[in-house]
Amino acid sequence: MADLPLLFFPSPDSADRTKRKMNPGKPHKPSVSRQWERLSPVFQQLQESFNERCAELQRTPTGIDPEQALVIETVGSVDNFANAVKKVRGLEWMGEIEIDDIAPDEDFYNVDKKGERKTTELKGRLYLVMSNRTALDEMLNLWKRYQANPTMTFDHGLTKFRDVFQYLKDIRRWGVEDRLAERKVFDIWREDIEFDPKRSVRFEAELWYRSSDNKRKESETIVSGLIQNLGGRIISECVIHSIAYHSVLGEIPAEKALKILEQPEVDLIRCENIMFFRPTGQIASGKEPVEGDVSDYDFSEGDLPTDDPVVALLDGLPLENHRLLVDRLIIDDPEGWASDYPAIDRQHGTAMASLIVNGDLNSGSHPLRRPVYVRPIMKPVKKWFKSPRPEQLSEDVLFVDYIHRAVKRIVEGEEGDEPAAPTVKIINLSIGDSLRPFSQMMSPLARLLDWLSIKYNLLFIISSGNHLEKIDIGIPGDDFLKLNTTERESSIVKRLYEDIRHRKLLSPAESINGLTVGALHTDASQNVYLGHLFDPFQSELPSPISSFGSGYRNSIKPDFIAPGGRVLYDTSIGSNHIEPRNRRIAPGHQAAASSTQAGPPDKTRFCCGSSNSAALTSRAASIAYDYLQSIFLEQASDSDFSTFGIPILKAALVHGCNWNKQRERLDILLRAGGDEKKIRNRISKWLGYGVADFEKALGCNPQRATLLGFGNLNDGEAHVYQLPLPPSLNAQRIGRKFTVTLTWLSPVASTTQRYREAQLWFDFEDGKDSRKKLKSKLRVEGIDSDSNATRRGTVQHEVFEGKTAVAISGEDFLRIKVNCRKDARKISSPISYGLIVSLEVAEGVDLPIYNEIRTRIAPAVEIRADG
Repeated sequence: MADLPLLFFPSPDSADRTKRKMNPGKPHKPSVSRQWERLSPVFQQLQESFNERCAELQRTPTGIDPEQALVIETVGSVDNFANAVKKVRGLEWMGEIEIDDIAPDEDFYNVDKKGERKTTELKGRLYLVMSNRTALDEMLNLWKRYQANPTMTFDHGLTKFRDVFQYLKDIRRWGVEDRLAERKVFDIWREDIEFDPKRSVRFEAELWYRSSDNKRKESETIVSGLIQNLGGRIISECVIHSIAYHSVLGEIPAEKALKILEQPEVDLIRCENIMFFRPTGQIASGKEPVEGDVSDYDFSEGDLPTDDPVVALLDGLPLENHRLLVDRLIIDDPEGWASDYPAIDRQHGTAMASLIVNGDLNSGSHPLRRPVYVRPIMKPVKKWFKSPRPEQLSEDVLFVDYIHRAVKRIVEGEEGDEPAAPTVKIINLSIGDSLRPFSQMMSPLARLLDWLSIKYNLLFIISSGNHLEKIDIGIPGDDFLKLNTTERESSIVKRLYEDIRHRKLLSPAESINGLTVGALHTDASQNVYLGHLFDPFQSELPSPISSFGSGYRNSIKPDFIAPGGRVLYDTSIGSNHIEPRNRRIAPGHQAAASSTQAGPPDKTRFCCGSSNSAALTSRAASIAYDYLQSIFLEQASDSDFSTFGIPILKAALVHGCNWNKQRERLDILLRAGGDEKKIRNRISKWLGYGVADFEKALGCNPQRATLLGFGNLNDGEAHVYQLPLPPSLNAQRIGRKFTVTLTWLSPVASTTQRYREAQLWFDFEDGKDSRKKLKSKLRVEGIDSDSNATRRGTVQHEVFEGKTAVAISGEDFLRIKVNCRKDARKISSPISYGLIVSLEVAEGVDLPIYNEIRTRIAPAVEIRADG
């Protein structure tokens, strides 16, 4: 760490938030008569299909009022449409989905400032509503009245329907294809039946969440009856109101599943109460073959941990008596999974625990001074015959329910028990659901983590997910190996970007409150034996297996990348593909491993991927948490660290991020005619905010001052911080860097597209022409991520650089304004935030930046209790 301690900002001034101008613009829309021509047949077909469904249900003994889920697709968005839906009796708001890939046509298209047609794709919304016959009739009546008289006055509360009708592109039923959006549920059924033709197959049926208890019970009764009609049963069910989640775990006999595979149009798959069908137990540690063998390690015993755990690992069961882990883990196995978890199969959890406790063994770091709490959430795959078996989620549980109960057990206890580890503040999830790549709609697991974050004031650290598919390089492998380094890297990088839609973040990496970590293709291993394999990147680039963003509503995701170990690739003569190989030998990160070899459990292996990156980040988070807590006790003892610790920790982990040489290299590899903004957007999808430097926010040096701020804000409020500008910078033509990081945890509104309840952001001076005023004050300009994209999540991190001379007097300040406004809905309680600001000059420049800033803030530093 740096030699000098962090500084605290003096108490900020209160102010009103800056008013932001929102000019989203509107696409060209068709005329009223054209809408009538386009959509009247669609409405007619919708009504006929509803009548047919009603007739079907009348022949059944259910005796229920038939309903159907409708998808209303608009070009552009209609604010507060949910309120209008609630005014129509029998219509129930289910949610909305933002879409950004609507192809322009003769009716809808974007226009430029001159009003000329553009060829760019359009953005829109899918509004999801549940309707009975009466509600559908009323909506159709509104449609007909509007077409007859476009200037009609809508009844109070229904005016938003006019906007919907103007920009309506389509309206349809939520059908079989929607419920089976993740068609791999059928592939899993086939695998299971092939393995054991007599076994029942399991699935998750996520139901439409109904706000009424009676409606939820009715939905579950209907679905249960349909499953029982197929000779199956419901194993468990889960309702979590705060994230609008209702799901059942069901199973049906194999012979019934085979019939559904042949003809999906059965009552269960067509059931209007079901939103999605999903396979169970599919988050796995990897089923790829493993080459090589475990390694010996030269042990040096370290001090055993003290204090209570701060980090929890939810993963596979580790080998707790391994020499590198013994007495360093607190294993909590309430279901007794250890009895059916042989030592040889304890691969992933052992490696992740080792990386959190010890770091990469090649780096020479010391073990954590705290133990790590571990809760197993994966088991060995039963139908796997090779050893070691891959590990995956249990098929006996709904995973969202299981994680909910596991976290609740940690923090507050279950069923009257004491909390298992109430001191835990950081939870590591080095997992990713390969069947749930992120695509505009938040997964239930990500929604759960966001809600748990704010409920318990926790920081989830999540791997972005790995993509181990082959890469099509477009030329035979023997020709590819003849290319020079730049040509190879350029070919691979361009192919990865061309295939980006198949290499997206894996659930729950889209979480907005958690930190999502991608993998950097680097490690400290030496004496690497390549054999027939090759290293795809000689430059320090993101790993080719690391997932791409963006995140929810095009926010920056992953948040950053951290060392994930180098992965080697293989190619065969005549093939146009290269593919990654998983070895237990170098390169990669060296970690504890189980082994079939005789002797004590003391072997190690090498591994790589974003799981490693998340584990190493969790290790860094544990160290940073202790350090931040200690400086709070020293410099801000009157402040409540339990309230502000997590937002500040989150900011500290991000604060050192930058693109640096990755930006330069990717700029060369991706330039090919793209404009600057487009290139920056593409880079951020892979790097996020850049490569992590965890130590930067944990100290200062004579040429760098880092200051902390924190507080609580409500809608419409702002805090203004004053950063003294060091006089030694006056008239100096030297490189300087200014970095600002703002983070918070936001409550969420699960059924709205905005989702995030609170938006915070920083700007400079009074907020108007913010960037211009920063430039005039400090002569720096933004680099790396696009400033608009940085405001879409719960992390705003911006880096500014410059070297032009600037006039600074001994009394100059730069004002940094932290603003807060409601986003999805009214803010329920004040939002706690963390702010970290650094000002530094280039290496080798001897200016007393730290002392000049410290001297000017020292007399005013009286840390407040609540911000």
